[in-house]
Amino acid sequence: MRDINIEWLTRAAEFDHLFQTRWLGERFFHLPGDMLAIQELVWRVRPECIVQTGIAAGGGVVFSASMLELVGGDGRVVAVEPRLREEVRQRLQAHRLAHRMVLIEGESCSAATLAAVRERIEGCSSVMVILDLTHTHEHVLRELDSYAGLVTPGSYVIVMDTIMEYLPERMFDGKPYGRGNNPATAVQAFLARDERFEVDGEIEDRVLMTLSPGGFLKRVR
Repeated sequence: MRDINIEWLTRAAEFDHLFQTRWLGERFFHLPGDMLAIQELVWRVRPECIVQTGIAAGGGVVFSASMLELVGGDGRVVAVEPRLREEVRQRLQAHRLAHRMVLIEGESCSAATLAAVRERIEGCSSVMVILDLTHTHEHVLRELDSYAGLVTPGSYVIVMDTIMEYLPERMFDGKPYGRGNNPATAVQAFLARDERFEVDGEIEDRVLMTLSPGGFLKRVR
């Protein structure tokens, strides 16, 4: 089934299909399968905080905030972006779910940003992490080393765009990432040295169409 997923994604990319998805009117660069997977994990874990690296156009933050709204309680998204566009900031701050969003502008792995994140999640009994910023091996591995420890046992760190390892090399011409240098290779390196996490293949098998094969990491220890 992964081969079918890869073939479909390769063809869809030729038509920029992946950039057409919206959630509550906001651009959101994920597949419907990933949206289903994340909502199921949020419902299952009921996190008080979701820490998310990468804001981009804002759709991912709105999606996570809306999932927490459906779950109920006081859950919030702590979202990190190195260069947050002012129009995105204003749109998110005016959103009806703004009370569930905390926006932090800064390099995701800097000491100042990590301190700000820890301050915002202090006291949270359950924390989930979604990594969706820069897709090079080096950066994703640094984020995993920096953020995985924030994940509470039984919860998840979700690494987006691991599919890059399986797509044709021509799709990455001129990009700083590609085959052998992407989120999937970072996940493999991380799991080889951190026994707290395991890949949850069951959620991936159920949704099938995903940009994150092998990227749903459950903290089991």
